[in-house]
Amino acid sequence: MKKRAQNEQEAIQQMLLHMQVQVLEAEYTQCWPEWKEFDYTIDYNKLYWIVDGEGWLKIGDKELYPRPGQLILMPAGTKQSYSTISDRPFLKYWCHFTATVGDSEVFSWLDVPLVYDGLDPELMTGVFRELVQARHQKTVSSRLKEKSAVLDILSRILDRTTPAIHPDKTWEMQRLGIVQQYIQDHLHEEITLEQMAATIHLHPNYFIKYFKRHFGTTPQKYLSIKRMEQAKILLRTSTLSIKEIADATGFESANYFSKTFRQRVGYSPSEYRANM
Repeated sequence: MKKRAQNEQEAIQQMLLHMQVQVLEAEYTQCWPEWKEFDYTIDYNKLYWIVDGEGWLKIGDKELYPRPGQLILMPAGTKQSYSTISDRPFLKYWCHFTATVGDSEVFSWLDVPLVYDGLDPELMTGVFRELVQARHQKTVSSRLKEKSAVLDILSRILDRTTPAIHPDKTWEMQRLGIVQQYIQDHLHEEITLEQMAATIHLHPNYFIKYFKRHFGTTPQKYLSIKRMEQAKILLRTSTLSIKEIADATGFESANYFSKTFRQRVGYSPSEYRANM
């Protein structure tokens, strides 16, 4: 059970590492008295930062009555409804965005809360204001600023919870965990694409697409990342020689390991060990 949880958290980190964010719309608006729509499903995520007013939301089977100072996450792919409930409709900042890894929407995988309380109102209003301003600008830098603002908001969400894999994705995560564990257990060996694909009984060509869809990178690149991570750990925590570490992480020679390490990290293994 503990190993499964570790694999799950590693998969989530890998997912977030390769996550691509695209802002579709961002505004600060006063909802009108007729603001309502029922039982619709969309393929992008929504964020509502409630500034004032009252209203009703339904996300999946959860009914919500958000209050000023609450942040609401409405994940892609969930059935949603909304309406006014009084003559004081919402005044809110809102954002529509996608957050994807490969072909997968991140929040279809993550089981996280929908409502967030206790956030600094001044800070959150400032971040959303910057997001809306950037969205309205047509400069190259504004595209980076709007993504930065959304990532800032999402980081504050994840600071307040330990994300888990959505129950609907548990079986899929178990399959991916088998591949992760195989790679981790055989880092010191030569690992072929065929061997990785065989762990979950897929054809190598389909396995590449399957893996990239869920991890946002190819199996070979993922393997290379894991080798580098393990090498860093050994350099920091052991007295093994460079050659021994090269052998332990599946490199064909100490020279090739040193060359690859410098290309990826910017230091030689010896320099990295000394600096750490």
